Amino acid sequence: MKLSLKTKANILDATCLLYIFLLVYAAMNKGLDFEKFKVELGQSPLLSAFASWISWVVLLIEFAITIFLLFPKTRFRALYAGFCLMSMFTAYIFIMLNFSSFLPCSCGGILEKMSWQQHLVFNIFFVVLGAWALWLNHTANFSSAKNHTKLPYSIGLLLSALLSSGIVVFLFVSSEEIMQHKNPFIRRYPHHPVTLIDTIDLKYNSYYFAGEGEGKIYLGNSTAPLSLLSVDTKQKQQKIRISLDRKLFSFRVPRIAVAPPYFYILDGSVPAIFSGNTHNWIARLHESKAPYFNLAAPIDSSSIVFRGISKTTGYNTLGVFKAKEPSKTLMAPQLLQKQIDGVFDTDGMLHYSAEIKKIVYLYAYRNQFIVADSKGSLNYRGNTIDTISRAQIKVAYLKEKTERTMAIPTLNVNKSSSVCGHLLFVNSNVPGRFEQKQVWKQASVIDVYDLNEKSYLFSFHIYGIGNKKFRSFQVTPTHVYALIDTKLVVYKLGEKLKSEMKHVLGKNPHTP
Repeated sequence: MKLSLKTKANILDATCLLYIFLLVYAAMNKGLDFEKFKVELGQSPLLSAFASWISWVVLLIEFAITIFLLFPKTRFRALYAGFCLMSMFTAYIFIMLNFSSFLPCSCGGILEKMSWQQHLVFNIFFVVLGAWALWLNHTANFSSAKNHTKLPYSIGLLLSALLSSGIVVFLFVSSEEIMQHKNPFIRRYPHHPVTLIDTIDLKYNSYYFAGEGEGKIYLGNSTAPLSLLSVDTKQKQQKIRISLDRKLFSFRVPRIAVAPPYFYILDGSVPAIFSGNTHNWIARLHESKAPYFNLAAPIDSSSIVFRGISKTTGYNTLGVFKAKEPSKTLMAPQLLQKQIDGVFDTDGMLHYSAEIKKIVYLYAYRNQFIVADSKGSLNYRGNTIDTISRAQIKVAYLKEKTERTMAIPTLNVNKSSSVCGHLLFVNSNVPGRFEQKQVWKQASVIDVYDLNEKSYLFSFHIYGIGNKKFRSFQVTPTHVYALIDTKLVVYKLGEKLKSEMKHVLGKNPHTP
């Protein structure tokens, strides 16, 4: 059916009016709470690295198109610009749905009630409507011969839509490259990565995480060195008393580590290593002479990775001790890198992932972690997303340089950490861009890294109780546990975290 020029003009006017309503509503919604819009854009996996300027550009373009749509002389070209803008928005949503690691918050206002799929259909409708109105009216607006192109107008519209979508694809690829390699320090927060399910009162604040496995977590108690408390996935508690294979033993600073079916009592100041089976909780002393250490993590039934002080340099160093006869100590002095004094500047957290058979060491005062194999050979050095590459500490030497201490307050970059399978969880102490100060007062942030892909994935918050934040946390394939004062807070993993750990589920990551 051939439409009259008046009908075509009316379709154009109606389409322009709808575009005006849509763009005014969207622009006003963004402008009235611009900081929120910029934060949400900064947390988008698609545009994280460009949020600071794209937020302004989008807002100005929406207002500009709206103004030009009001005037008959500029209406047609403004609608063309609106069609290209809606094509970009549609491409954005399509990429988010099909290629993004997670979906951030949607638009505000009425559109916030739509799902991402509904929003995609909504945008496609406006793209098709704009293209139809432009196609119907292009001959009336460009009737002279000099304005006719060799390509059919419909092909020109399609190419414009593809070019607009291509710009979004380019920004997506560029943003991912910057986020992973150029480090602008912008965090990404997916929807509900964890859900609070319970808070258990332990009555004492002397508990620490000793390990997890077989559906339980284990809590050691620094005031009761041979006692454990286990908590299963249904929050059922069980008290455990460890027996030694000898009546008397002089511990100094014992620490229990549980990796079912084994458990360990580690005291690097004696030094001594006890180990046993979780079926009977009887600990036997390894007769092989262990090295002195200040941190240790079990590798298997007779091996540990440890951090100690080098006799030759006086610096922190990592090593692997194998207790089986004949015992063997493999030092790895190349792993920890001195920046200032070799002790405070290399302080950090030590883990071993049995699932990927890797040693993981996270520095406390700089944005770096180390991944090595079970023999202490370096695999790679990774970086956390913050920008503090050098420890911000100053060391003072006392008693004729026989003692050292911190001379100024220090910036503790990474406060605590946990490893579960191929994922590294870091409790960072450094706010990123587009993050609200009020949230940082109430919550602790945990950044998640993929050790296999060498990449940052996303972040989530663990809220404190009152004015107290958690002091340590433990991640399992199903839950996140946090110790806050005398409380054990239990969170269930959301679908995003379950998806990232899908090949960890169903396995016992501590089985040698």
